[in-house]
Amino acid sequence: MNLDDTRTRDERAAAPAGRRAWLLVFEGDTSRVVQLPDDGEVFVGRAKECEVSLADDGVSRRHVRLELKHGQVGLSDLGSHNGTRVNGQRAGADVPLAAGDVITVSDTTLVLHCGARPQASRPVHSPKGLRERLAAELERASRFERSFCLAGFRFAAPPDPAEVERKLKETLRLMDVASWVDGVLFVLLPEVDRAEAAAQTERIVEALAAGGHEPGAGFAVFPEDGSDADTLLLAARQAAAAAKTGALESAEHSVRRITLGERREVLVADPSMSAVYALLERLAKAALPVLVLGETGTGKENAAFAVHHFSGRAKGPFVGVNCAGLPETLLESELFGYEKGAFTGATSPKQGLLEASHGGTAFLDEVGELSLAAQGRLLRVLETKRITRIGSVKEKELDLRIVAATHRDLAADVKAGRFREDLFFRLSAAVVNLPPLRERRREVPLLARLFAENAASLAGRPAPLLSGRTLAALARHDWPGNVRELKNAMEFAVATATGPLIDPEHLPASSSSAAPAQGTPAAKTGFVPLAQELKELERRRMKEALEAAGGVQTKAAELIGMPRRTFVLKLRELRLGEGS
Repeated sequence: MNLDDTRTRDERAAAPAGRRAWLLVFEGDTSRVVQLPDDGEVFVGRAKECEVSLADDGVSRRHVRLELKHGQVGLSDLGSHNGTRVNGQRAGADVPLAAGDVITVSDTTLVLHCGARPQASRPVHSPKGLRERLAAELERASRFERSFCLAGFRFAAPPDPAEVERKLKETLRLMDVASWVDGVLFVLLPEVDRAEAAAQTERIVEALAAGGHEPGAGFAVFPEDGSDADTLLLAARQAAAAAKTGALESAEHSVRRITLGERREVLVADPSMSAVYALLERLAKAALPVLVLGETGTGKENAAFAVHHFSGRAKGPFVGVNCAGLPETLLESELFGYEKGAFTGATSPKQGLLEASHGGTAFLDEVGELSLAAQGRLLRVLETKRITRIGSVKEKELDLRIVAATHRDLAADVKAGRFREDLFFRLSAAVVNLPPLRERRREVPLLARLFAENAASLAGRPAPLLSGRTLAALARHDWPGNVRELKNAMEFAVATATGPLIDPEHLPASSSSAAPAQGTPAAKTGFVPLAQELKELERRRMKEALEAAGGVQTKAAELIGMPRRTFVLKLRELRLGEGS
């Protein structure tokens, strides 16, 4: 990390000789100031003889050595089990420190300050500096299953940057980070869960309003609202854009649920998908054929049904035809119907799928798979609004709308002679492109939870929670099978997770590098992954401690040597105390 990108030259300067150095220590739900000597060594660790003694079980007995000499501060990791990070980067030996540097040892955060008394360093960083700190916080929060908040503040008129910075300096904690990104002020708030996010964000709004700049504010929380930097920035920006001046908006409330009839609901959070469904609603009012393009599994049928639902044909039938799923020998008879005796086996007349769509909408999925002969007959139906069953000479008038979909490049197929140009122009009067899931990652955690809830409901069991590690694994995956693959993955996870929590080990091997691949020794022998076994042990010990402490959380945390803050967060995560 280039720290000059995150602080000014003055902030990177070492402490002049004679100025005192301090450590601001955040441990559990408490913080304290530890004064450092002008010269000498200071040890940080779990051992009581360490000058900075920590209760965190993840800290080694002698974890870190700080060396102070002539106003300079250096850090060396002493071969600790869990390692040491400085501003999110793994630290080794003889790492020079400067005022404002953030040191992370296990679940504890220490901030170095050089001066007469602890003061916040300049809180506003460059956009690059914010991203680096956000990346470091993502790594730490994923590793230790912690939450943090990213808040966005939108101003009706450009504020005075100096006044905003002054208010932030008075308001933010030393570990908080702020930055201007494309006109929005973002503030990273470590160690904040959803229950605290609103209060922390509102406190900043009130401070800025007192300086004459009242913003609209939105906040996103890791991991529920996103597990990567771009998704969290987008979620916070969307929430801020939806907030009224002086008001707060949570990212979870910026999600749009579109109800399409009694049995369909579409969840939309990404701006690209919001634009797609706004376009579909407008196109529905016209009589144009609509061609929906997108990879397999992106939700083309839902898009087609949205056109039907928002149109004047909503009370008529919606008939879907999978052109790729019908053998070519049966395709025309299924589409156009037939009369008795039209061919061997036609013992009675049959209405075709297009005829069944009369008064409504016909959805031709994977229309690019139609044979050239079927394409010619379909073109005639579109041009004449009439249909002739196989084995008949009598035409029937049709009143239907065609919505077609394909994952193929039909323009290329036209050039190659595989698709009729005249039919292509007929079908593509209005074209809608569905982005793949990898380009709308804001929706991944939302859809994952929705699919998990639906799968659990069908199984007659409470919906399990998705751990932070699981959401991070889902965010890393590219989802070549798109929404359909994610749905299958969550149904698999609900079936394999026996407890109240879905961990990466419960996901299909294709969706998580943490899951044992089929055919590996772990899969063959039936061994439970170590991480899963440790999670179950942790849950059991916490439950036993709660029972022994009579439900008193502070006492229960002490019994198993866990910081109270961590204990409370894990209680919510594991749903202990909710009848489990």
